[in-house]
Amino acid sequence: MPPDMTRHDPIAITRDLVRCPSVTPADAGAIGVLEKILGAAGFRCERVTFSESGTDDIDNLYAHIGDGAPHIMFAGHTDVVPAGNEASWALPPFSGDIRDGMLFGRGAVDMKGGIACCVAATLDYLAANGGKPKGSISFLITGDEESIAVNGTIKLVKWAAERGEKFDHCVLAEPSCRAVLGDTIKIGRRGSLNGTLTVTGRSGHVAYPQRAENPIRGLLELVQGLHADPLDSGSKLFDPSHMEFTSVDVGNKTVNVIPSDARGRFNIRFNDNHTTDSLKILLQQRAEKISGGRIRFSFQFEPSNADVFVVEPGPFTEVVAGAVKDVTGRTAELSTTGGTSDARFIKNYCSVVEFGLVGLTMHQVDEHVPTADLVALTAIYRRILDKYFS
Repeated sequence: MPPDMTRHDPIAITRDLVRCPSVTPADAGAIGVLEKILGAAGFRCERVTFSESGTDDIDNLYAHIGDGAPHIMFAGHTDVVPAGNEASWALPPFSGDIRDGMLFGRGAVDMKGGIACCVAATLDYLAANGGKPKGSISFLITGDEESIAVNGTIKLVKWAAERGEKFDHCVLAEPSCRAVLGDTIKIGRRGSLNGTLTVTGRSGHVAYPQRAENPIRGLLELVQGLHADPLDSGSKLFDPSHMEFTSVDVGNKTVNVIPSDARGRFNIRFNDNHTTDSLKILLQQRAEKISGGRIRFSFQFEPSNADVFVVEPGPFTEVVAGAVKDVTGRTAELSTTGGTSDARFIKNYCSVVEFGLVGLTMHQVDEHVPTADLVALTAIYRRILDKYFS
């Protein structure tokens, strides 16, 4: 890669971010690291704190440089999941230490490393172009992605838009690649719906089952039946939707009492054949058919802001894919797999793609990233900027 593409060190920026133990909702100085770097480069930086009853206050950062269109946004989150048992780590989880070419630390992959590469690439681009873009560049950084995501990107992007910011395209630096850097670009995400299936019976002594109605039997029948038939066979850009029960319990502390009810919690990751409302109707219909009027059941659904979305391939995806090809030589697959991300909020304001590091170790003990991948990803982001503003 050209030697001038990595004058600003993504490894050092990643290290500085990892050393901030920003487990949601704590910021622990991570936003300040970025604010200092971007402010020194001429960005207008604004710290914004959002609140909502029953939730933690969250610090966010919006940074902008340049004027008018085209306007490209880099987005990401500095919050991380807990490190777990720190004694199980080969290196301290918030050390940012490097061993054998790997930078270790919680958030190294998801997604402080990706943010660091966006920043380094942008600073390199500005240094090579008189300190200003031929349009606008912004950073939308939140500390509320790994939790319930109510005081972060969903409010920050709306706040910016209401202040007159108009975004054209966004690169979300989530770890998108499966096995090697450059193998995957995410152009969409499945929706996510959480719920609980409750079966109501009649409690009684286990010695007299004829006087009781065991809800566990009905719950198991419904769980098996709901799993038996697929929700769909997939769509043009998505794999089939799937439902997974993740917990079945009755809260029964004794072994000689038949419980009065039993519950099963589940999650559905769904494609563009469904909406949350259509899924609720479908589940009710299927459960009624399985029950045949023999099982008393009900569904309770949690509120969801994780809708399915897809960005149809076009000129911007070609810019990103071309940059990946230029630096890595790889032809990236356009994918819609994986969990939810903040792209579901950004897509309401502009076209968004996700491209970042390899996600193999994210959320794991000994989360780590090859330092060579940080350098290469920085080069890809820099190439995206060159192509975007050319």
